[in-house]
Amino acid sequence: MRFALPLLFLLPAVVPAQTITVTAGKHDATNVVLRFAEKPGGNQALLEPGRDVRVQPSGTGGVMVLPHVKAGKDVTFQLGQFKRGTPAVFAFKDTKGEHVDVLLGELPVLRYVNKPRDEKNHYLTFKPFHQMFDPTDGKALLSSGAHPNTKDYLYPHHRGLFFGFNKISYGDKQTADIWHGTKNVFSTHVKMTATEAGEVFATHTAEITWNGEDGKAFATELRTVTVYATSGIGTMLDWSTEMTTDLPKVRLDGDPQHSGFHFRATQEVSKTTAKQTYYLRPDGKGKEGETRNWDAKGKNSKTINLPWNAMSFVTNGKRYTALRINHPDNPKETRGSERDYGRFGDYFEFDLTPKTPLMLKYRVWLQEGEMTQAGCEALAHGFADKIAVKVTK
Repeated sequence: MRFALPLLFLLPAVVPAQTITVTAGKHDATNVVLRFAEKPGGNQALLEPGRDVRVQPSGTGGVMVLPHVKAGKDVTFQLGQFKRGTPAVFAFKDTKGEHVDVLLGELPVLRYVNKPRDEKNHYLTFKPFHQMFDPTDGKALLSSGAHPNTKDYLYPHHRGLFFGFNKISYGDKQTADIWHGTKNVFSTHVKMTATEAGEVFATHTAEITWNGEDGKAFATELRTVTVYATSGIGTMLDWSTEMTTDLPKVRLDGDPQHSGFHFRATQEVSKTTAKQTYYLRPDGKGKEGETRNWDAKGKNSKTINLPWNAMSFVTNGKRYTALRINHPDNPKETRGSERDYGRFGDYFEFDLTPKTPLMLKYRVWLQEGEMTQAGCEALAHGFADKIAVKVTK
């Protein structure tokens, strides 16, 4: 288990400096990210004798991932400096002009494809995106990359973890399709505005401009992606964006298949294993090959405002599950899309103005094997529920 946190039998080297109390909610929650405003008194949280998790200083405070909070049962533990081995640390590896990888120790976890838009190779470079590696060994990318628009690849405009809209309007009847990159429309990486890495998490924020047919930017996106070391067998990341504009209004619209925030599995799924794909939803497990999609004519209520959705797919001879969690603060109504070839997500309509920026938050969990409804629910509550944290000396 690459991300499993060590369960060590430790004795405090010093008296713990702080006590942390977590007020439980009404639901079981797993992988709860705790952020302390105060500077942590040590490098580890001793949850119980023989069991600890790491704490990473961040800014004036600290961050840790609490593996589990049981419904209705508050958790109290201590922060201190404990004797331990040397844990793996996150780091960035920048291949200039191509991509930035996030590594945990020597194992690849996440890739940010930020190759600058090249007019001569427009289709391969018209939008930046993220890819996720196999959580078990980091050897294979499980999400699709940038491929030529040929019969050898199915819908290569869908790439990894990506965000966009295909029906954008602004100005004097100007339109833009960021999703497909038609008519030389593109989004492009400008610069990294922040990076941070340690034992618990690695995060980076990229400035991305959205540009119309005339090449001019009509909106700016600050996209932040954070990956965590967690107690479990998967990769957990938080994806967020803040989009702004200086124009009077930018209308963001589209359809469920070509707008919003989506995950696209590797192209092997579309070529050979699509009929083995199934979806696990809040109302139960679907059949292999079965999908649901919002339709303006039908408006299936089971595709609207889903708190989470999980896709189970087969690639490299193994089954994996990708869970996508929609934060309750995100715009409504969300309209879902599922495809057996390995793409799923949702979209919404939004009017972007100088006074109404677009703020989005999602969590993605990717693991080998199948998941249960209870497991998905607990991860969703770990992200979406408001869990109070109190620090005392």
